[in-house]
Amino acid sequence: METRRQDFGKPALQVGRTKMFSEAQVAPQVVERQLQANEDAIRDIASRLRAKAPRAVVTVARGSSDNAATYAKYLVETKVGILTSSAAPSVSSIYSAKPDLKDTLVVAISQSGRSPDLMTAIDIARHAGAFTLALVNAVESPLAQLADVVLPLHAGSEYSVAATKSCIAAMTAIAHLVATWSGDRMLREALERLPAQMKDAWSLDWSAATARLQAARDLYVIARGIGFGAAQEAALKFKETCALHAEAFSAAEVRHGPMALANKGFPVLVLSQDDETRPGIKDTINAFAAHGADVLLAGFEDSRALNLSSLAANPALQPILFLQSFYRMAEALSRARGLDPDNPPYLNKVTETF
Repeated sequence: METRRQDFGKPALQVGRTKMFSEAQVAPQVVERQLQANEDAIRDIASRLRAKAPRAVVTVARGSSDNAATYAKYLVETKVGILTSSAAPSVSSIYSAKPDLKDTLVVAISQSGRSPDLMTAIDIARHAGAFTLALVNAVESPLAQLADVVLPLHAGSEYSVAATKSCIAAMTAIAHLVATWSGDRMLREALERLPAQMKDAWSLDWSAATARLQAARDLYVIARGIGFGAAQEAALKFKETCALHAEAFSAAEVRHGPMALANKGFPVLVLSQDDETRPGIKDTINAFAAHGADVLLAGFEDSRALNLSSLAANPALQPILFLQSFYRMAEALSRARGLDPDNPPYLNKVTETF
């Protein structure tokens, strides 16, 4: 089942030359290197977490790293059964509040490890009794120095402002930790196959989506459950690299108001992993189709949608594969819209929020 390929398109042939393209392209090698290099550290952290039995998990992140944190929320809650919530960094950095974090796990996720508000949050959390874990690409960063334990992303240098391989690296590190912490043998075995599947995902042709979205002004990205973090990440990349206003919604939440905007021709990208959320996704597609929306769909086929190539895999890892295919399409869409995906306006690689 997990190795079956659902191929609704042809292999992509166009070769890009931007940093975003090059960095996203090597994500499979990053993941392969990370899984090997982090195995001992993962086993140690998982053992400590089983012994500590934290009452809750709190994530602290910004941007693409916060989208990886959404993925962590669903994965921890469904696999480990522990309530997981995203912290508002301003509670610590602006209001100087000191919440009770005794017997919790606080996870900070950052590519650079240099965002002041994340450093403040992790420092306060540690002094408030939390066990702190930093997932960082820069292991010598100030954030890494503040945490009790560091889990390196092993993504290597990332020069494009738009994070790609570092976001995927954060998601795979989370999946690796959760699989070991929960004792999920099937997920651990699926992780071994992930680098090869990511190479296949990169080769899939989503160019029909590029053509469909080239003149778009607004769109929704829809997913549910474990896939929602990938939807958030796709919406962010549409905004920052394609100057395209995109909003991510749960397949359930979009029907509580936002559906009213999805009139005839309104583009909707749907990402659907093969799990218990699939029936709800289908119901939401039915609602969009009834409004005449332009549905682009990855995960399964629907006669009313533009079906994008996807791979069968462990459902917990399918969102990572969707992103690997999506990043290639987003890079091409940015260039098709006359933009430079490596240098989005008004953005820097390290955003120093306080």
